[in-house]
Amino acid sequence: MSTAKKKPPVSRQKPKEQVNKKALIWIGAAIGVIIVIMALLIALDI
Repeated sequence: MSTAKKKPPVSRQKPKEQVNKKALIWIGAAIGVIIVIMALLIALDI
């Protein structure tokens, strides 16, 4: 009788890091877009 080999538990650290990186990229891009829009509005207002 052979016993079934158990796979080692998959670490769940990497998906959390990827989600955080994506969130930081999205937040950074949103802030960048807001800064560009504000700069254009200020430049066109003067």
